[in-house]
Amino acid sequence: MYKEPVFLKPVFQERIWGGGKLQELFNYDIPSQTTGEAWVISAHENGPSIVMNGELQGKSLVDVWRNYPQLFGFETTDSDFPLLVKILDANDQLSVQVHPDDHYAKELAQKPYGKTECWYILDCEENAEIIIGHQAQSREEFQQLVTKGEWQKLFQSIKVKKGDFVYVPSGTLHSIGKGIVILETQQSSDITFRLYDYDRVDPKGKKRELHLEEAMAVMTCPHQQVIQDNLKQQLNNLESTRLIEGEYFTVYHWILGGKVEVPLTTGFLLVSVINGSGQIVTEESVSTVKKGDNFIVPATIGEYFIDGNLEMIVSHT
Repeated sequence: MYKEPVFLKPVFQERIWGGGKLQELFNYDIPSQTTGEAWVISAHENGPSIVMNGELQGKSLVDVWRNYPQLFGFETTDSDFPLLVKILDANDQLSVQVHPDDHYAKELAQKPYGKTECWYILDCEENAEIIIGHQAQSREEFQQLVTKGEWQKLFQSIKVKKGDFVYVPSGTLHSIGKGIVILETQQSSDITFRLYDYDRVDPKGKKRELHLEEAMAVMTCPHQQVIQDNLKQQLNNLESTRLIEGEYFTVYHWILGGKVEVPLTTGFLLVSVINGSGQIVTEESVSTVKKGDNFIVPATIGEYFIDGNLEMIVSHT
């Protein structure tokens, strides 16, 4: 049985709005200065992670999920891997977009999962803003404002700062603003319907495709504000804040100052180290972990402890 963390290699995605922060902040070997996303824990067909250590080294997370279900606490895994963790560098404003729920994903795109997501703000410029939701009270009013191009009246913007957390259920109109770096935990889906893209053109002078009809079909109207209920717990040297407990995932922010035995869970954990360094010690292995590392704690790991000064985002289904 696998008794150590499963470390994964990031997959980079270049984007029109990307930059160089993923190298600057995490020392990642990015392909260009327009790198928008690092898919750090992924079994999605558009960018599956590869295992970097142990007996499974060189295998994709897709293979591991299908062929080693016991690592995730299951006897078999019939469905796709449920989650996708990314780090995004919004060097420029992202398009204003919306993602479908599971029902629409199956109907409109023949894909198994819609996309509910959440963002932990790792870094941002002063006065950085995100768009989250809209101000139309009906689909008719929404359509009128879109037709007139009265975007400022339509979109709802809020300022964000480092350490903020934003929950974005499927159907929520949203956009990450310029100068923001986020860690995103989401359902394993890559379906995006763009409503507005600031009339941008790519290097070939082409505008990106918009999906007005689909966006209008899947969005929530009127916008529903989700109130998050943070739950803080102190476990010896570990301060754990539950950021969201949702239908598709539960996400925590962990700050570790010293050594802590981690309580056993029945399933697996996805972990991204966003600051510091330390060690994970199991019965059979000692693994060094540092800022920028991403790994899965398998359900088979047994008793283990973490030691060091570490800040982590941790999630599970």
